[in-house]
Amino acid sequence: MNAKELRDKTPDQLKEQLAELKKESFNLRFQQATGAQENTARVRQVRRDAARVKTILNEKAAAAAGEA
Repeated sequence: MNAKELRDKTPDQLKEQLAELKKESFNLRFQQATGAQENTARVRQVRRDAARVKTILNEKAAAAAGEA
């Protein structure tokens, strides 16, 4: 997922995406704790994707506040 794709989404879609990423992050942490995790790089990727979504949400919120 890249920032260009995220900027095309609405804030509601971004919030849903963030919720999905948080669930996946929880599941990955749980797998890591139990030793069942296969792809350890996915944890980093999910964390960065979540940060990317949060950044775009903040940009959209600032743009909306600037217009009002």
